[in-house]
Amino acid sequence: MSLLDRVYRTLNPAANPSLEKAFQRSEAHLPTLWLLGKTGAGKSSLVRALTGLDRVEVGAGFRPCTLTSVRYAYPTETPVMAFLDTRGLAEADYDAREDLANCERTSHALIVVMKAEDPEQSQVLAALRQIRRSGKVREALLVHTGVLQIDDVTERERCIARNEEQVRQNWGQVDAVAVDFGDLDGRPYGLKALTQKLAERLPILGELFEHRAHADVEERNFQRLKKEVIWYAGAAGAADAIPAVGLVAVPTVQLKMLHSLANQYGLAYDRRLLAQFAAALGTGFGVHYASRLGLRQLLKLIPVVGQTVGSASAAAASYGFTYALGRAACLYFYRLSRGESISAAELQALYKNAFNHILPVARDEKNL
Repeated sequence: MSLLDRVYRTLNPAANPSLEKAFQRSEAHLPTLWLLGKTGAGKSSLVRALTGLDRVEVGAGFRPCTLTSVRYAYPTETPVMAFLDTRGLAEADYDAREDLANCERTSHALIVVMKAEDPEQSQVLAALRQIRRSGKVREALLVHTGVLQIDDVTERERCIARNEEQVRQNWGQVDAVAVDFGDLDGRPYGLKALTQKLAERLPILGELFEHRAHADVEERNFQRLKKEVIWYAGAAGAADAIPAVGLVAVPTVQLKMLHSLANQYGLAYDRRLLAQFAAALGTGFGVHYASRLGLRQLLKLIPVVGQTVGSASAAAASYGFTYALGRAACLYFYRLSRGESISAAELQALYKNAFNHILPVARDEKNL
């Protein structure tokens, strides 16, 4: 049996339990946006504004996570991040420790959601004090919601300043953004500024929700598939964080991704297509890939160092490599479906640019 045949046979996920474990580990460690605020402050509206989903989709997507919180993995079928909504603040005995422990495993950002015209924030402020004392979360973003519901601009600014002062007294210096998710010519107010602020704290949000001008049809096609590519990248990174697992699991996840992407472009995924894509990337790419994967596995086996620096570096590298491979595959499959040629130099340049582009996200998730 040829090497290509052996590689191709690993595509069946049912026959490869490492694939399922990789996705399970990835979903258990999703980067999480922790929303802290009173009921009615606009937390669900914030999720809807970011994701573009409707009220029913978002409402049905939240699942109990702790006694006082619910979690929404996004997207539902191929989750790459999560929203944690704290809904137990109205209870006098709310204790943030369980929510802190839940977020401790993940790369996360704390978002304090306050309705601008609501001065009674004692429950939120008490939770903030406890979270600050834990020392596990050092930075928060304050989101003022419903700002356009206050018609008088002077009064609006006074309400915003009041809530910011309350947060500063109980948390310290905090960055803030003002939004309104009601209809403003059909568009939420302040959404772009909010997305930029969130992306500074959780880089994957920039990849998912920032709207960029796209140069051509191929780029727009990739944007529609990006969430799926990131999903596979997260699974590869999660698998490669475990010693002696990545050598098998990472290529399996990547091959499954190629299988799925080929189908998205209407191509039959078989040995011939795999061979064509490998040839298009160039022989040097294959040698570099194999050597880098093997080196990462060796580093993870080094006592102490391998379990910290080695595993974290391997996870970030596999995340980035998988994303870049998916980006290159999308371009190749698009050109192939249209009968257009592509050079190895062009494909490799795109791969390199994609890897460098996604690196901040990959590093942010290094604790997978």
